[in-house]
Amino acid sequence: MAAVSMAAAVVLATVASLLVVPAAVAQLSTSFYSGSCASLESIVRSGMVSAVQQEPRMGASILRLFFHDCFVNGCDGSVLLDDSSTLTGEKNAGPNVNSLRGFEVIDAIKSRVDAACNPGTVSCADILAVAARDGVNLLGGPTWAVPLGRRDARTTTQAAANSNLPSPSSSAATLISAFASKGLDSRDMVALSGAHTIGAARCASFRSRVYNDTNINAGFATRRRQVCGPQSGGTDGNLAPLDAFSSVRFDNGYYRNLLSRFGLLHSDQELFNGGPVDSIAQQYAGNGGAFSADFVTAMVKMGNISPLTGSNGEIRNNCRIPN
Repeated sequence: MAAVSMAAAVVLATVASLLVVPAAVAQLSTSFYSGSCASLESIVRSGMVSAVQQEPRMGASILRLFFHDCFVNGCDGSVLLDDSSTLTGEKNAGPNVNSLRGFEVIDAIKSRVDAACNPGTVSCADILAVAARDGVNLLGGPTWAVPLGRRDARTTTQAAANSNLPSPSSSAATLISAFASKGLDSRDMVALSGAHTIGAARCASFRSRVYNDTNINAGFATRRRQVCGPQSGGTDGNLAPLDAFSSVRFDNGYYRNLLSRFGLLHSDQELFNGGPVDSIAQQYAGNGGAFSADFVTAMVKMGNISPLTGSNGEIRNNCRIPN
């Protein structure tokens, strides 16, 4: 009898260990603010409607802000912090300088949320997570329930952004490794890369691709060279759409671009270049529904990267500075 009980205990312990999730992740809930700020999602939605109506590209910019936040020390609003005499943050890191945008949109939404609910109730990190979802949806993409309950970081470093954010020159293997280090698998990586179906990139990010890569449609390269000179300097900030088919419509056009060798960034084309994730990109190119479903799954997983919860972090009064 004792042997049976011991075996049962081992089985139960094993099952329990498989069911354990990190405490921080377990504390996120789609109903986190239902009692303390029930109007949160409608306020964020209204703010994003205004921003996207004014400039459709802003939907992509807010989505990118969320990605760059989550990949650096987790989804903690650290990307929103301004540099100061005591803090050198992420905004001027190599992958972010002169390219991250939309901070004023989050500031405006935060002000409205704090006016409607008690200040100190809703974190900047959570506002960014909901705003990213709404930016996608307003441009024709899917919607989903966003797990909430994140708190804001009190500090960050520029070095963390420089070392954690993938480069536009990354290989498929490097991308797979970078995403795996955040708990995201190859399918998550390819689906999240589909965020490039909206938005634009600076010439500095795709110059090497259009002048040096050989796995690129020749006519496409020629057209992009017209907005991006061969030398760094005056044309660095010139923009080109990441999706040559429909840069303000969230669809699977990005993957169809890749099959035609129209990937704007080197890292884009790496998803369909005789490598380990070609079949996933090909599937998404032919099945927009599969892409949307996997994108939602991956966004929720990414939003669960190391959030600050409970007594960790703080609820910032101003998203740009620690309290």
